[in-house]
Amino acid sequence: MFHPARMASRLPRFAPCVPFVSGLKAIYLHRWRSVIAGGAVTLGVLFGMPVEAAERINIQVGPIRQTLHISDLEEFAKTGQIPARLGLNQALLTPEHQARLNNRVALDPVMADRMVADILASPNGELLLDSLARVAPDLTVDQIRGAIRLAAKQTHGLNMLGVLRAVPQDTLDVDLTAALALVSQLNLSRLEGDALSTVLEQELLVSDDIDLPDDIEPTVVGPMEVNQRSFKFVDTERNRLIPLDVYVPDQAIVEDAPLVVLSHGFAADRRFLTYVGKHLASHGVTVVALEHVGSNVEALNNTPIDPAALEEPSRILPASEFLDRPRDVTYVLDRMAWMEQVSPTLGGKFDPERVVLIGHSLGGYTGFALAGAQLDLSALPPFCDSLTPVGLSPADWLQCAAVDLPEVAADLSDDRIVQVIAMNPLVGRLFGRRGLKDVAVPSIILTGTKDGVTPTLAQQLGPFNQLSGLDNHLIAVIGGTHLSVGDPDNVNESLTQIPFMPELSGEQTTRRRQYL
Repeated sequence: MFHPARMASRLPRFAPCVPFVSGLKAIYLHRWRSVIAGGAVTLGVLFGMPVEAAERINIQVGPIRQTLHISDLEEFAKTGQIPARLGLNQALLTPEHQARLNNRVALDPVMADRMVADILASPNGELLLDSLARVAPDLTVDQIRGAIRLAAKQTHGLNMLGVLRAVPQDTLDVDLTAALALVSQLNLSRLEGDALSTVLEQELLVSDDIDLPDDIEPTVVGPMEVNQRSFKFVDTERNRLIPLDVYVPDQAIVEDAPLVVLSHGFAADRRFLTYVGKHLASHGVTVVALEHVGSNVEALNNTPIDPAALEEPSRILPASEFLDRPRDVTYVLDRMAWMEQVSPTLGGKFDPERVVLIGHSLGGYTGFALAGAQLDLSALPPFCDSLTPVGLSPADWLQCAAVDLPEVAADLSDDRIVQVIAMNPLVGRLFGRRGLKDVAVPSIILTGTKDGVTPTLAQQLGPFNQLSGLDNHLIAVIGGTHLSVGDPDNVNESLTQIPFMPELSGEQTTRRRQYL
């Protein structure tokens, strides 16, 4: 396996994508633990702690105005009891709202300063400041900007009540309609990604003193002719169809070559990584690209639009897919092992007991489940019960489909998996509190800092820190998006136009695909 750092030196430098590789555990990742542990940043990030603090909030809804005392909200947050002056709001002051008022995000002040500065300098930060000025029309943009910077220095963490206390006025006038609109549109994981891009680029680039061979040119097509064959397997025990494409080199020149399996993400198909399959096969490696029929693009297209899916994501992504996807791979490996013995085309082309799983997004989950991470949903229901639009990413929502599984734990491992390459993986809370600690095979996690679907902090940096052993690598592509690694002939161009899930066009991802 070539080392991506050497590859980085051969590709021209270009903005905004700067690749890097590092074993981050001991050197850098500890600086992110306080951010990761805090979870999604609440609206508390948006203000700071000036000398003059707000005591009251005037909530304006059209011609109606109501005054709330912050001290009353603080008492409710601390005790759960509703003060007399909040009596008219009793129906709204639920235990869920109490929990949100107490929700606190701990930020390392050193890193928070940098992150906030980068957010404010980004286009999204400018839009945020403009939106906040409409929510609180009596505050100037400069006041809001200064308050945000001060907020990053709070040692006790940020929460909603700290936000309210931070306003540099005795009374804060809030346009509730504008505030609700902001909450519905704001994706704080996207803002975190904007800030993270600059921090990673400046802090985590590896040095050039890596001892690597000089005769590796991994982007050059190999000498082998590639034969592509398509099959449709049927697992009769599960009544499950498994379509697959197999890319076979015309000669067996790699001694004891592993079999490579490609697992696509949600709402994709087996052609998502076609260029990877063909490229590896040209170098003598047999590749199987399989399709998970319960979570492919066809399954999504055949699913009727259902507003209830916002509350029950399993209406879009069947909960059974979290079990069926790894079992698809195990079934295919059994069949491929048999075919390697009886097929003149496949005989001697790969070692059926040595398999490398390359997975994207939900395919990354699939790879780690096969590599030993134990499915453990015990921590998922409380998280899913408390989901709010603020900071919500598609990955947060999709993982909650697993709540409907009748079994809380499952061992889906397959000891034929010897390596995992997980690109933009969806990990979340699917593996419980132990996370990826049980993964014992060498692993690579690739992340894109502009990934609006599986954000870097929650879905890649945190899980990478859980991996045991020393032979693991994290690759971050500065400016990379969720679909940057996809075959451009198989990525819907319209996806690049969705505001909350920014994607790059095929031409813009050329270097990223060469790097992969």
